[in-house]
Amino acid sequence: MFTVKDTRVEYQKSPVGIGTARPRLSWKLEAAERGTSQSAYEIELAEEKDFTRLIWQSGRVESSQSVLVELDFPLAESCKRYYYHVRAWNHKDELSPWSEAGYWEMGLLQSADWSADWIAAPLELLPVDAEPLPLLRKSFELSGTVKEARLYATSLGIYELELNGQRVGDSYFTPGWTSYGHTLQTQTYEVTELLAAGGNAIGAWLGNGWYKGYLGWSEQNRLYGDRLALLLELRIVYSDGKEERIVSDDSWTAAVGPIQVSEIYHGETYDARLERDGWSTAGYNEAGNGWYAVEIVQHSKEILKPQINEPVRMQEQLKPLAFIMTPKGERVLDFGQNMVGWVRFSVEGTAGTEVALLHAEVLDHEGNFYTENLRSAKQSIRYVLKGGTKETYEPRFTFQGFRYVQLIGFPEELRIEDFTGIVLHSDMEETGQFACSEPLVNQLQHNIKWGLKGNFLDVPTDCPQRDERLGWTGDAQMFIQTASYLTNVAPFFTKWLRDLEADQNDESGVPFVVPHVLKDHERSSAAWGDAAVICPWTLYVCYGDKRILAEQFDSMTAWVKYIRRQGENEFLWNTGFHFGDWLGLDAKSGDYIGATDRDLIATAFYAYSVSIVQKTAVLIGRMEEAAEYKVLYDQIVAAFRAEFVTASGRLAVPTQTAQVLVLMFGLLDEKGEQRAIAKLAELLEQSDFHLTTGFVGTPYLNHVLSAFGQNAAAYKLLLQQTYPSWLYPVTKGATTIWEHWDGIKEDGSFWSKDMNSFNHYAYGAIGDWMYRVAAGIQTTEEAPGYKRSIIAPQPGDGLDWAEGILETQYGELRSRWERAGDGVFLLEVTIPANTTALIKLPSAYNLESVTESGTRLQDSVGVLTVSQTETGVVIDAGSGSYRFEWLQEA
Repeated sequence: MFTVKDTRVEYQKSPVGIGTARPRLSWKLEAAERGTSQSAYEIELAEEKDFTRLIWQSGRVESSQSVLVELDFPLAESCKRYYYHVRAWNHKDELSPWSEAGYWEMGLLQSADWSADWIAAPLELLPVDAEPLPLLRKSFELSGTVKEARLYATSLGIYELELNGQRVGDSYFTPGWTSYGHTLQTQTYEVTELLAAGGNAIGAWLGNGWYKGYLGWSEQNRLYGDRLALLLELRIVYSDGKEERIVSDDSWTAAVGPIQVSEIYHGETYDARLERDGWSTAGYNEAGNGWYAVEIVQHSKEILKPQINEPVRMQEQLKPLAFIMTPKGERVLDFGQNMVGWVRFSVEGTAGTEVALLHAEVLDHEGNFYTENLRSAKQSIRYVLKGGTKETYEPRFTFQGFRYVQLIGFPEELRIEDFTGIVLHSDMEETGQFACSEPLVNQLQHNIKWGLKGNFLDVPTDCPQRDERLGWTGDAQMFIQTASYLTNVAPFFTKWLRDLEADQNDESGVPFVVPHVLKDHERSSAAWGDAAVICPWTLYVCYGDKRILAEQFDSMTAWVKYIRRQGENEFLWNTGFHFGDWLGLDAKSGDYIGATDRDLIATAFYAYSVSIVQKTAVLIGRMEEAAEYKVLYDQIVAAFRAEFVTASGRLAVPTQTAQVLVLMFGLLDEKGEQRAIAKLAELLEQSDFHLTTGFVGTPYLNHVLSAFGQNAAAYKLLLQQTYPSWLYPVTKGATTIWEHWDGIKEDGSFWSKDMNSFNHYAYGAIGDWMYRVAAGIQTTEEAPGYKRSIIAPQPGDGLDWAEGILETQYGELRSRWERAGDGVFLLEVTIPANTTALIKLPSAYNLESVTESGTRLQDSVGVLTVSQTETGVVIDAGSGSYRFEWLQEA
């Protein structure tokens, strides 16, 4: 017996308000029998959950595809809900039951679907330079019994809605941050249960957010516009079939709310004395309370798109671990974890009393509160008490990066239970787990995961605390592979890549940050701009998403064409500004850019991106272009060798990063590869097995070592505890990844105060190697998205066991190896139904000695083929759980 379970639409469970006109379905098969695969499937769509009235049937489709299956039915309609279920036939032609009914609901797809107006507080109430934030409201009457109701909304700025005094939805920072001149996302909410018979009221809070607030380190604000505005449409269907719309228009009113200051970087000031009790309920009396008629403002609706990615949501709640009195007499809470979000707190006192919370990542070497690395970001929350009773508050339109919180103005007697850290980030499904026998490496894995949590807040930011928090393209492409193990990042990066394409400049260059807000930096850098190519390709490999390649192909080709125009000849990129091996430790004193020749880095990434574009063209059927890019790739490689490789095959640039890039990207012939890996080994010996790589070289360093016979060196680097190394920050108490290898030096002093984030995910790219090599979980380009996996752990000295678990779109994929003593080696593998895996048993040189679950390997059910190779036993296996055991030879 087998079943169909965990059905999804565009990666999500029963999404409401999507904008994909031809959605794709995915499902998993569950079966006890090994070697289960799908031979066919059938899908039915209906307008009602009971499927009595079908609107489309696929019929039996002979296919093993169960992930991202595009439905071949007429384009979906705005606001409509579709129910579906799936059944499948297995390899024995046995039929499963129908899956549980799933659904998806469309958002408002076209600008013409909107009948609402953009509304804003009048300028006489809040001029464009005013800091207080507005409240908007409208009361209305229902004319019957409600069957269902949907609320569609977006804003210029960020918004939060209330309906009859209740918060609408569980999303934060809506509508999110996009390239606002090109795209503005809209959200859909099910609000049937929030409506009441008779009188009702809608209320909206508006905040500056990324739209109007400060962005970057140059005191820039109002980059997208200078007025906050709301667009809202409530569609009500009554039991008798009648429909009604309540829309944002000139019948709404506005007032100044209690939020007096709100900025992403600087925090919020909230005066509880200015609260307007009941303002979002029907019985509220506006008369004489400072409410003014709103103004209609003109703004495009052509840019409106239903939300693609998962919204930001509240994820966890952390209680402080300790209360600290610093040597300077500062009262500080320690949450024990560098986190991103805010603090919810309760306080009691007299009206007008102001309390403040300041946020910091670290204490200085004397144990005092340290904020110099925040630069101009204030990260402060100020609250003015209403008085009379205990008051509880948390911010709305700002977020902080912090572990420590300084308390100012609070009563002398503090209760630690009155403070809660609220963790916020994009609501990506957690998919990966890694653990091993070394506790420091497990803490490193923890830090990598929390680096993602802290920096994947609607866009992939570089840091969550200082006056930056921007979507740096280089950081994103360096980390996306690791991120794809930790969580399902496909919707998150799909949304971000559309902004990247929108922000490509007139010459098709890619800005340093996306969305592009550094208007005084219109240049493009190698390895940063290559995110246009590397990120969609990684999504394809990790999720099997070919559609993202088709959608981004024009952006990908535009980028390589841009590079081709830059060099002094079209096959080298040897002009312009580049970040190079950013923060490489072999940099000249006082320089952020490592010693590796920037022309070498630029041309290496040029070749790499062209190779990806060539493969992409083949996959999407652009064969003529594929042939052209193959020729271009060969020309770039030839030019690279002529420029950077001596006649004897030696790479002319003797740095760790140079050797790593040419080996990772396959830019040398066999002789050159031998010279390069030997040189890399020599450089590591000279540094006593410490890395000198920066942002460009570090993500690939251990991969190159393991791939070219230097796996022992890779483990030495992983397990190195002295500076510079991945574990050095762990030994200094880090709970997230640092921007600099020595953000805190051995003597407790800091690397710098200008650019020293303690939550900066780029160096967390080692997580990719931990999953792919240490645990041994990989997918293949030929059958991406783990349709065909490779389980090939490469154990090394220093670890007695390691385990990786990945929840793929097919189900759980697991690899766990252990040295069991007396030379016995164990490997446990779980392969999801409807997939296969190539399993490589390391150092298993005697096929007859290998057993699986206590039986002879060749007799094991589910094992398809077995072969003996020079490096070990190789097994081709179908789905199921396996336990391999053998005597490992040296």
